[in-house]
Amino acid sequence: MSRVKAISLFSGGLDSILATQLIVNQGVEVIAFNVKTPFGIPRKTGESEAEAAIKYLKVPLEVVSADKEYIRMLRKPKFGYGKNINPCIDCKIFILKQAVKYAKKVGADFLFTGEVLGERPMSQHGPALRTIENAAGLKGKLLRPLSAKLLPETVAEKKGLVDRNKLLAISGRSRKPQFQLAKELGIAEYPSPAGGCLLTCEEYSKKLSDLFEHKKNITSSDVALLRSGRHFRVEKNKIIVGRNETENKTLKTLKDKNEYHFELPNIVGPITILQGAKTKKAIQTAAQLTACYSDAKTKTVKVNYGKTTLDKTITVTILSRSEADKLRVKEKANNSLNINKK
Repeated sequence: MSRVKAISLFSGGLDSILATQLIVNQGVEVIAFNVKTPFGIPRKTGESEAEAAIKYLKVPLEVVSADKEYIRMLRKPKFGYGKNINPCIDCKIFILKQAVKYAKKVGADFLFTGEVLGERPMSQHGPALRTIENAAGLKGKLLRPLSAKLLPETVAEKKGLVDRNKLLAISGRSRKPQFQLAKELGIAEYPSPAGGCLLTCEEYSKKLSDLFEHKKNITSSDVALLRSGRHFRVEKNKIIVGRNETENKTLKTLKDKNEYHFELPNIVGPITILQGAKTKKAIQTAAQLTACYSDAKTKTVKVNYGKTTLDKTITVTILSRSEADKLRVKEKANNSLNINKK
């Protein structure tokens, strides 16, 4: 008989590491599956949590990207957002659907996740777990090894593909059982329990909701730009001001070829990008914000700007930080995004 094959929904967090090791220990051939979204927080090495964690497990990792489809889902998640703009239930459904396609492609016998009953208030209580697997077309088929004994028996267990007696009954928000299990399994390397998703961050959520409100067709570059700089809104224009040398380089790399960028000659300061119509008011404000966050000591300064080369110059009065703050992207009313908090 051929060896049983399973797909692990692998985030790289401790729960998914433990769940994967438990199934591997039952002699199942496991492939770790990860959907890379534009909203993950990379490690200092540049790797994702999944890419870093897989080194300590003897299983292959399949990483897929679906940025366009994910952003489309994020605009109008069926089950709403969490505290910020995190669509946890819809996100899990989205990832599971991608995993189901891959499982069919490689002929996997079942799928499993590292979810723990009751660990997360929005997406890991009983009804939410049922909603997620039903919406993904996996009713009764999705194994959750860490909490399996507290949940209905799945098809994989009924068929004897895994031994239910070797699965666990972990529940609740305490991480102590997972830490103890990691010790027992000889797993010493794993990330801290802190969230690895930008969508749970308040400041990032403000920027993203502003982007959704003002732009219809959003690209991966638009989303990537949200990670860098101070963001300002002037009517229909978006102005992004770098905060350090690294962000300045990022802004110049990600800016559209038709967008203006601004810089002060011979004065240490930021790179600024102007998005939207190049009106006199927008150009002046972008130049003023560039000067505001520079080392300029005079009341007025010259600012160079242009598309590919800085071939234009404007002289502006420097804005005060308090005046600049009034233009910062602020949190919009929830109903502007049709947020349905759960």
